[in-house]
Amino acid sequence: MDVNYRNPKKYKTAKYPIRQPRYLTWLIQMLSKMMLIGKEHKVEKFNMEGLKPPYLLLSNHMSFVDFEMVSLGTYPHRVNNVVNIDGFYMRAWLLEWIGAICTRKFTTDLHLVKSIRKVLERGDVLCMYPEARYSPAGTLSYLPESLGMLVKKCKVPVVVAVHHGNYLHSPFWNFRKKRKVPLYTTFTKIWDPEDIENLSVEEINAGLKSALSYDDYKYQKDNGILITEPYRAEGLNKILYQCPNCKTEHKMSSSGAEIFCEECGKRWYMNEDGSLAAKDGNTEFSHIPDWFEWEREQVRAEVESGNYHFEDDVEVYSLPRCYKYHPLGFAKLTHDPEQGFILTGHYRGKDYRIQRTPLQTNSLHVEYDFLRIKPFDLVDISTENDSFYCYTSKKDVITKLAFATEEIYRINLEKKRKNPQ
Repeated sequence: MDVNYRNPKKYKTAKYPIRQPRYLTWLIQMLSKMMLIGKEHKVEKFNMEGLKPPYLLLSNHMSFVDFEMVSLGTYPHRVNNVVNIDGFYMRAWLLEWIGAICTRKFTTDLHLVKSIRKVLERGDVLCMYPEARYSPAGTLSYLPESLGMLVKKCKVPVVVAVHHGNYLHSPFWNFRKKRKVPLYTTFTKIWDPEDIENLSVEEINAGLKSALSYDDYKYQKDNGILITEPYRAEGLNKILYQCPNCKTEHKMSSSGAEIFCEECGKRWYMNEDGSLAAKDGNTEFSHIPDWFEWEREQVRAEVESGNYHFEDDVEVYSLPRCYKYHPLGFAKLTHDPEQGFILTGHYRGKDYRIQRTPLQTNSLHVEYDFLRIKPFDLVDISTENDSFYCYTSKKDVITKLAFATEEIYRINLEKKRKNPQ
């Protein structure tokens, strides 16, 4: 059952992007330079001597400043970026003008592949951020298996852009309070078309995972970067939601340079080098990504034991087109390993029911303090022609929902491969 909109038209993502005008390529580069004024930054290129478009550029994703660093590294070549529907909000004309390709995150978009190939056939750069969201913990997020197939089909050189410091400068869980951190981006050509010919899809995916892997907290420590801002741990509880001492979930809080558990009272101090130290007793995890991945393991065990289930009353806003978030009121959102996501609500006199099965959603679009509507945490449940932004009423649950989505997908995919029917 779909939503009973007054205007049932949806934004048409199935259309080819225009070729970016040359003057816009120059203008984007100039604006990027202006936005980087006052920020120490550096771009280096490896194995790219003589490389000209077309090529496929795959970038890790940490914050908005990624786009600015990519612009510096690709100039003077034209670039078409793949952008989520909410990036087109109230400015679809602008994104279309610069040649952006609109899609909805974590859905099956067959025309997206056609648009990508169109850009490459024109002799330009196609830039994708395959993680499809900002990194929650400064490490590589989920990469879809379909990425290897896309690389195989495109038959062009593949370049990876890996950013360092962008996450530390503006961590996803507290992006409004910036930190003084040097920004460093590398561009590396990893394959030519003839290399790809001799690789399987599995080998390509493994190579991409290796080439795109990063750990910004390790980078910080290895390079002696100190973050002295007194608020450096504020918001960390959004990703570190489970106490490793008492195992309680969603009772973590943070203030200043400390994160603490409201249940057992244990506190950890975030050092200027990005490491954690317990105020008293054992330091379970000094490295933030280790704590983050421990939480993932707890979620996977919960799913495998049959004990995982999520249910909440959420406030829903939808974005069928690019011009207005529709307030749909409150609805019920459930998530489990058998049914996946189910969103049920009532709008303009009719019920609606949106479902995304476990194998339809390989990852989850989450937002901490989503400013486009109101500054609170939400999850985005997208279909091929609509997106539902769901504000949860429960504290710090969206990171666990993202873990569960990915682990449920992996478990179901493993089952499908063992029993293909």
